[in-house]
Amino acid sequence: MTTLTMRPYRGEADLDAIAHLINTCDAVDQLDQGTSITELQQEFNTPSLDQARDLKLWEDTEGKLIGFGQLWIPPLGEVSNNFFRFFAHPRVRGGDLEKQIVAWGEGRMREVKQEHGVQQLKLQSPTRADQSQRIALLERCGFTPDRYFFTMERSLSLPISEPQLPEGFTIRQIEGEKDTQAWVEMYNQTFIDHWGHYDFTVELANHYLRDPHYRPELDLIAVAPDGTFAGFCYCHINPEDNQRNQRNEGWITGLGTRRGFRKLGIGRAMLLTGIQRLKAAGVDRAKLGVDSQNPSSAGRLYESVGFHQVHTHIWFVKDVL
Repeated sequence: MTTLTMRPYRGEADLDAIAHLINTCDAVDQLDQGTSITELQQEFNTPSLDQARDLKLWEDTEGKLIGFGQLWIPPLGEVSNNFFRFFAHPRVRGGDLEKQIVAWGEGRMREVKQEHGVQQLKLQSPTRADQSQRIALLERCGFTPDRYFFTMERSLSLPISEPQLPEGFTIRQIEGEKDTQAWVEMYNQTFIDHWGHYDFTVELANHYLRDPHYRPELDLIAVAPDGTFAGFCYCHINPEDNQRNQRNEGWITGLGTRRGFRKLGIGRAMLLTGIQRLKAAGVDRAKLGVDSQNPSSAGRLYESVGFHQVHTHIWFVKDVL
């Protein structure tokens, strides 16, 4: 058995080793999960992420990083779903390391339960449906499938229909932090009835505005005649990711219509406008993710404008006792 050393994250001096480990894993797994120091900096500086307690590293006897675990704990309610991802170097998989990482994640959740007096916490860990070894590992560790999500894509060489908004509605891009408060309220009203929802905060929204790859012309809102934010479409292009994967694609990262404004064609208009903006930005393909049980039947909307399914992701969940 390999002797392992578990230690906390020590700041930006660890970023290169973490990026190297994640990219080494992705070279084997081919999941497009590669990363860079810049991307990790943005991710680890997310508000509410406790770097000292929610990031953990495992090293071998030579001091080389062979394991990494990360938790993201949203604002807590009575039942809280906590995102958990982890990486084990391909040469040590199947041993004790992965069990240690999962045990750390569960232990951290027990700390949170005790500190906040929360009755129930769930640990969520997603994996692609074709990753049989990861699925078997999660099941051995007591995780069970809870939800299925589809990755869909569309070639931007296909014709794009002209967006049609209801009379009096307009589409414009976000005006930075000036719009954050109203955007957050709209977002929370839009997704309050969706699986795994937690309330966005102004602090978190402003954090994403500082993403080095953020482009305001791809961050769109639909405005009702009375000025209410009625819908949104946020698109994202990651040039580092495109370079790593030798692709030229952009993502519809978020799309939604506020409750009370649905069934008016706003979602379709926002989606088509987002596709147009991605094409104007020079990418060849648009991608998005969708909950297979989305209560607004978003999957049918995406199919109707040319998207098709390319991958399925399974969200595994474990109750932390």
